[in-house]
Amino acid sequence: MAPRIGSEPGGGPAAGRRWSDRDVEQLLGRLLRTGVAVAAAVVLAGGVVYLLGHHAGRPSYGTFAGEPEDLTRVGGIVRGAGRMSGRALIQLGLLLLIATPVARVGFSLAAFLRERDWPYVLLTGFVLALLLLSLIGQV
Repeated sequence: MAPRIGSEPGGGPAAGRRWSDRDVEQLLGRLLRTGVAVAAAVVLAGGVVYLLGHHAGRPSYGTFAGEPEDLTRVGGIVRGAGRMSGRALIQLGLLLLIATPVARVGFSLAAFLRERDWPYVLLTGFVLALLLLSLIGQV
């Protein structure tokens, strides 16, 4: 397939040229696929690490024990993942999965800003603000 005018051979927009709707759609698709694939790989790695370390343990289904306090905050999750804790890696993968659509909205905002499409900039900015505020617990 021959590259279209205004796009790079890899399918992305050329520097200094307008992005076509197709360029934006392709970049958003790649972003979503990559985000989900990376998140799945991290969760899988965390599951393997967890099972290797806890294969002989017997869960107690009669008692609910929530996540440890250090796995309820992003900093604790990142530190635990750095120590190759299986539970922390699983949590990190879930955070990456949640961050993927948020990154999509952020990229859409950047694309609308680049195109100077002000109604969509305002709407997408509002949606991104709501997403971010809800993730930090302010909404």
